[in-house]
Amino acid sequence: MKKETLLTGDRPTGKLHIGHYIGSLKNRVKLQDQYNSFIMIADQQALTDNARNPEKIRNNLIEVALDYLSVGIDPSKVNIFIQSQIPELNELTMHYLNIVTLSRLKRNPTVKSEIKEKNFDESLPTGFLIYPVSQAADITAFKATIVPAGEDQVPMIEQAREIVRSFNSIYKKEVLTEPNVLLPEKGLGRLPGIDGKAKMSKSLGNAIYLSDSPDIIKKKVMSMYTDPNHIRVEDPGDVENNTVFTYLDAFCSDKLQLEEMKEHYRRGGLGDVKVKRYLNDILQAEIEPIRNKRNYYEKHMDFVFETLKRGSLKARSIAVETLLEVREAIGINYFKS
Repeated sequence: MKKETLLTGDRPTGKLHIGHYIGSLKNRVKLQDQYNSFIMIADQQALTDNARNPEKIRNNLIEVALDYLSVGIDPSKVNIFIQSQIPELNELTMHYLNIVTLSRLKRNPTVKSEIKEKNFDESLPTGFLIYPVSQAADITAFKATIVPAGEDQVPMIEQAREIVRSFNSIYKKEVLTEPNVLLPEKGLGRLPGIDGKAKMSKSLGNAIYLSDSPDIIKKKVMSMYTDPNHIRVEDPGDVENNTVFTYLDAFCSDKLQLEEMKEHYRRGGLGDVKVKRYLNDILQAEIEPIRNKRNYYEKHMDFVFETLKRGSLKARSIAVETLLEVREAIGINYFKS
């Protein structure tokens, strides 16, 4: 039975952190035997708001590739490729732009939220505005039927589905394939930053990276935001809005012990330091094998580059076929043999 095709990826704007790991990377490793998987390092998409700092993207591209390999993504099972090395994606984007209105792009909730977050206003790069269309090109180029994404990305996938339906309807050929979103398991949503803020990111300086040393991880864990009203050990504490317990919910496998710890914290008598030390031990055990693999691949960079090159060549060969079908549907294959 032919496997369904899955497409996912990341913008190379920084090293990947444990939020990426628990939210998507760990699941990609589980899915790599189940699907025909393509994982894209979206450097062109990253350039839409980093065009004046391309070095940042180039440098972090390799960091992201190292993180992929270190968490267990297997290049013999998964096709890892670089977006900018597939020029066919740009032409597909252009064809799709012709059937998407400006008002529809502006209505996309994900884009609206990110424009506000980045304070673009009138300085909004057009490349950033149209990236839902570019993303649709990425998905459809490989005829992906499955796109893992968080709740905040659902509007992006829906816009891709709209583009597929519009294209197939306008040109009266079932050329493009509608993707379906694969949401994370319940309870595996976005991790907050160690400062308690909703988003973990490099720019906010509130992330624990997969490549962090044991000392840095411990330092970050011990500085984590807890319950500001839990001043003394004997004070009752809040578990639900406590960042340390949010991380424990995500990483602790001993759920019985965790529930006992929560009850102890709620009634008082359990200090933040003890809870943080428990979390530190769990994170250190989880990240150590990842860090060791990363150290190995850092010493074998030829393999990393060859993996990206081979993956990009394979991805391009598939995108070429899809673009030919799209041109045929539109009727612009003027000189076909």
